Amino acid sequence: MARKLVKSNAPPSASSLDTPLQCFTDSLPLPKLFVFDLDYTLWPFWVDTHVTPPIKASPDHSSAKDRSGESYAFYNEVPSILAQLKSNGIKVGAASRTSAPDLGREMLRLLHVTDADGKKKKAIEFFDQLEIYPGSKITHFNKLQKSTGIRYEDMLFFDDEARNRNVESLGVKMCLVRDGVNRSEINRGVREWRQMYGHDTKSPTSPDENIDIDADTPIKADDEN
Repeated sequence: MARKLVKSNAPPSASSLDTPLQCFTDSLPLPKLFVFDLDYTLWPFWVDTHVTPPIKASPDHSSAKDRSGESYAFYNEVPSILAQLKSNGIKVGAASRTSAPDLGREMLRLLHVTDADGKKKKAIEFFDQLEIYPGSKITHFNKLQKSTGIRYEDMLFFDDEARNRNVESLGVKMCLVRDGVNRSEINRGVREWRQMYGHDTKSPTSPDENIDIDADTPIKADDEN
């Protein structure tokens, strides 16, 4: 069934976005490489289906319009997440099977992100590795591992499709997202990665095991169906 284009909700307050992610302040280990799918993970559309080129950035580069006049942007919390990953020295990759790789890259160039110093930069500059082309995510991760030298066990992957859990056969931890990446999903993914590899020193029954203090919405259980 075709998936509809989704519009982002009202953006969260600037103060909440400036607050460091919980997983960056608890002194526990972090993955060395965060990898993101693009469609319905970083932005609420299929770049190869919904977007009709050419595309043009808005004056502030927070969105881009296509030939039909439709506007496209990241999910609201994505820019601040990319900025925090960069400022914490964590490598970031993209793994997308889109059939419009050039358009996906162009969208990443046109959408800008404000870094920790308050400077706006192209979103694509926040990525260390891009694997954007049709095919299996296994192929994407094989190339990511070869190019970065980072072990699969030190990678955390965010994707909206359950079928892409096949990357866990390599040792990658995948976090299935429902409504795009946000602060809560990042904290949940890191917590699950720590549990998977024994990096979480907290008791599994501790009160905060399943709660993110900065989460705006309840965490949903993964659905394999």
